[in-house]
Amino acid sequence: MSTAPGLLTALVLLAIGLLHVYWALSGPMASAAAVPSTGGRASFKPSATATFAVAVALIIAAWQVAAQSGVLPGLIPAWATLWACRALAAIFAARAIGEFRLVGFFKTVKDSPFAYWDTRLYSPLCVLLALGCLGITL
Repeated sequence: MSTAPGLLTALVLLAIGLLHVYWALSGPMASAAAVPSTGGRASFKPSATATFAVAVALIIAAWQVAAQSGVLPGLIPAWATLWACRALAAIFAARAIGEFRLVGFFKTVKDSPFAYWDTRLYSPLCVLLALGCLGITL
């Protein structure tokens, strides 16, 4: 099995996790385009705690992907790592599809900085992450 796709997927997840740590510590870079908005107002204001929780989840996901790829030792049994990576694939695929209003390829609100980047970067990246997570489980 090639470890390159899994390693790349894990590194992307780690980078996104570290970006969330930065935001949790009140880092302003690109934060305006990180939250969906309507009418120029953010749809919600994520707390530092919630943002940090997302960061931790992404970093754990990166470890699971790396473990499934054979790059790092597993934190949980191999069968659980396999299913965790399959669950991650489903989660990222669902994120790419979206909830049909503010997030994902099928969103209807398209006139915000978030919507611009979601269409061009976030949702396509979620598709690639879903494929990367699924690919290492086959």
